[in-house]
Amino acid sequence: MKSSKFFIECAECSVRKDSKLSSLCHADVEKFSDSKSCAEYKKGQVLFHEGTRPLGVFCLNHGKVKVFKTGFDGKDQIIKISRAGDLLGYKAMISEDTYSVTAEALEDTKVCFVPKGDFLSILDGSPHFNNILLREACKELGVMTESLTSLAQKSVRERLAVTLLMLNDTYGLDIQDETPVEINLTREDLANIVGTATETIIRLLHDFKEEKLIESKGRKIKILEPKKLIKIGQLY
Repeated sequence: MKSSKFFIECAECSVRKDSKLSSLCHADVEKFSDSKSCAEYKKGQVLFHEGTRPLGVFCLNHGKVKVFKTGFDGKDQIIKISRAGDLLGYKAMISEDTYSVTAEALEDTKVCFVPKGDFLSILDGSPHFNNILLREACKELGVMTESLTSLAQKSVRERLAVTLLMLNDTYGLDIQDETPVEINLTREDLANIVGTATETIIRLLHDFKEEKLIESKGRKIKILEPKKLIKIGQLY
């Protein structure tokens, strides 16, 4: 992790309104600001590793982070792409367990870190915030279970269509104008989300490009026909 090059008060953070911290009272927001440190992670740097003990929680201020598990075969299964405003590592805190996933910066990312003791102190003193995090953890588990069940019944072509739509939404939140969103992922990462071989993803992306559903340049992908991808993914 690089030394801090920025610091922003939580009360002045533009992404807090979209985060789980939006429910905190003014006093707790100040506690977060007083206890946190801020740092920049370069693309490819790891915030935390699967199986390690949590030392605190991470709040993304800028950039994107891939959250993944490593399978028995050594392949990574990407669980989600986290974005600005997301809070990482809190479920391990609540369950008093090790991190069940690894978090790695997909691009240059700014992160605020709150140590475990300070986070738990704020959590203990705010039943409302505690309940929100518990509800969110349960909700995420339910969504993940439903998503895995649904995706398991789809073909690879259908799963890729669904994944591109999901990523389009994730990357789209940072776009201020009306130009098409650019999804910026390696083909290997995309394959790890879809759950297939990289070669299969390359072939299917070529097919989507031939069908004028997407444009691509290098690793960047622009979706041209989201409605057609919705139909392919059978998202009715």
